[in-house]
Amino acid sequence: MRLSVLDQSPISKGDSAEQALQNTIELARWTEELGYYRYWVAEHHSTNGLAGSSPEILIGQIAAATSRMRVGSGGVLLPQYSPLKVAENFRVLEAFYPGRIDLGLGRSPGGGRKTRLALTDGVEKPLSSFSRQVKELQQFLHGTMPKGSDYYGVTARPATDSQPETWILGLSERGARHAAVNGTGFTLGHFISPDNGEAALRAYREKFKPSPSLDQPEVNVCIFVVCAETEEKAEKLALSQDLWLLKVEKGLETRVPPIKEAESYTYSEIEKKKIEQNRRRAVIGTPQQVKARLLELSEQYQTDEFLIITNIYDLEAKKESYRLIAQQFHT
Repeated sequence: MRLSVLDQSPISKGDSAEQALQNTIELARWTEELGYYRYWVAEHHSTNGLAGSSPEILIGQIAAATSRMRVGSGGVLLPQYSPLKVAENFRVLEAFYPGRIDLGLGRSPGGGRKTRLALTDGVEKPLSSFSRQVKELQQFLHGTMPKGSDYYGVTARPATDSQPETWILGLSERGARHAAVNGTGFTLGHFISPDNGEAALRAYREKFKPSPSLDQPEVNVCIFVVCAETEEKAEKLALSQDLWLLKVEKGLETRVPPIKEAESYTYSEIEKKKIEQNRRRAVIGTPQQVKARLLELSEQYQTDEFLIITNIYDLEAKKESYRLIAQQFHT
């Protein structure tokens, strides 16, 4: 099993954004020592609880603080940006850290309408252009822009001997098709919604077309995991993630609450049902329970790589969760 990390640089209540970003660097160093394969950072905007608004800058910091693991985005929200500029950003990263950079792309608008317009400088950019943008981005990265294109002759610089791995993040068959027709890897966001995972991966594998980036389909799956020595402790740690998800989905708060707040919170019946539904997006338990469930999902999804996201309050408990999982698979 190949274990990797997705980090949204969450801010725990009482901490600062600066501390959250330093926690990301610390967690990257820690997970590299544990043998994790890649470390991806997310992109979120206009939110008080997620500090990772610029994956390109974070990737450079993480790659400088580590030495072996691949580092990338999960993902750059391409509809808001120019394919050329994204290609150049990641070629600069590849020049500094050859063979270690991943370019994960998302189709998400990045926030509400006002936030999206602020990102695009007021230009209305349709999400339906995503596949075309991915195609152009690949052409800029690999120097294959065709003569008939409006951008023929424009070259992404700096020139690099190797190019970043390109991935598309998705939840459904639509996202899978974007990855398949453009010949990129596909990351399934089980941590957002597990409902259409098998159908999405089947569509990706059936429709995959080789590209200069990739000869064969390549899949990984991102999932929430909370692991502790006992089931009781894992359940307690997960309370902060449960309440965090509830508040995020209501648009109320994106900072991670402490366990005491989650324990004292009065949950409605609707909220209890929602937590139960959200638990389908996660694996929570002892090292042995986590391993067993990941192996089941590995078989179900036909993948040997999971990107693990753990949005709990305490950094040391989070580091221990990653350690216990690695110990199950790397010994």
